[in-house]
Amino acid sequence: MATKKLIDLRSDTVTKPTPGMLQAMLEAEVGDDVFGEDPTVNRLERKAAGLFGMEAALFCPSGTMTNQIGIKVLTTPLCEVICDRLSHLYLYEGGGLAFNSAVSVRTVTGDRGRLKAQDVLDNINPEDVHLPVTKVVTLENTCNKGGGSCYDFSEIKKIHDACRKHDLRLHLDGARLFNALTESKQTPKDYGKIFDTISICLSKGLGAPAGSLLISSADNIKNARRVRKVLGGGMRQAGYLAAAGIYALDEHVKRLKDDHARARQIGNALQSASFAEDVLPVETNIVIFRLNNKYEDDAFLAQLKKNGILAVQMSARLMRFVTHLDFDDVMLERVVAVLRKM
Repeated sequence: MATKKLIDLRSDTVTKPTPGMLQAMLEAEVGDDVFGEDPTVNRLERKAAGLFGMEAALFCPSGTMTNQIGIKVLTTPLCEVICDRLSHLYLYEGGGLAFNSAVSVRTVTGDRGRLKAQDVLDNINPEDVHLPVTKVVTLENTCNKGGGSCYDFSEIKKIHDACRKHDLRLHLDGARLFNALTESKQTPKDYGKIFDTISICLSKGLGAPAGSLLISSADNIKNARRVRKVLGGGMRQAGYLAAAGIYALDEHVKRLKDDHARARQIGNALQSASFAEDVLPVETNIVIFRLNNKYEDDAFLAQLKKNGILAVQMSARLMRFVTHLDFDDVMLERVVAVLRKM
């Protein structure tokens, strides 16, 4: 008897290119992007900049790189960055803010990864030679470790106003921004009016095999291109990847609502599961829940795998499922049945 294929819910980065995306990649016109001669990369960068109503964009291999470059072009050494303690920039980028930009970090405990304007105002350093100069505020929307939590845009505008009043720059880690946009009335251009730099990922919910974009002013992107070179992020015939990114923006944004609906059904099943102590509100495609004493962490993940499901552990007792375009309704039924059985 053939074994059932594992259902991989560890992340939305595990997807494979769809047939349409593969065809777009095969047909891509390419050149040498380090020379600025890859027409498909250039088209993707123009498309992204136009989508957000900003002047320019830069295609990079990863979201970590676009985040790191974004902070680098907005700061000088001895500055400080304000972010939530759950932010990807702080937790999951290897200490890159210190290594790449020589800045310190002021972490704030927000609401599931979301800051408020008052959090910013309360953490701006006074002018004092003993203290780093507060320079940048970073927001993450959606917040991964907050369970895919979304910002209220009215609060983002208040944060923007606080930043402008105190001459601070504002960076958005928008790795899953299109998931947030799917659940709101805002458009990419609304975000382009607010932020100095925006990082978006093509390889998460949008399903491209690799690639992220940094979007900003022409001057910032000119500097960012130099930083990308220093970090080793210059690619040659990158148009094959850029073609996947163009296809993702054209074809995969509108289907994100399907991922969200399936995530909510998993969240509903967990509410009554005997092993789940607490389930974070499910707003987008991420489901985070806390185990009670029924299972040890490793035993729980092993039991899931025995039943053909992969999940990921976020921290002690904290587990995560992430829905994506390779997870369909048939798989959803299997997952819900296993959760109820466990």
